[in-house]
Amino acid sequence: MCRSIKTLRPPYTDDVTEDDVRAAALQYVRKISGFRAPAAHNAAAFDAAVEAITKASEELLAGLQIRRAH
Repeated sequence: MCRSIKTLRPPYTDDVTEDDVRAAALQYVRKISGFRAPAAHNAAAFDAAVEAITKASEELLAGLQIRRAH
C-alpha cells in the first residue's frame, strides 16, 4: 500500500482540503496502476479512477463519526 499517503481524518488533521484528498487518490492510482503518468491511451481510465477515488474518499471522510477525548 502507499505508505506516504497521510491519514486525513481527525484527530490527525482538522484542515483537510479537496487538494489533499485528490493527492491521496492520485498516489493510490499511481501505485495500483504502476504509472506515474499514463500514456495517452490510458489517460481517460487513469483520470476517471482518480476522480472516483477522490469522491469515495470525500464521502468516507464526511460520513465518519470521530469520538474525541474530553
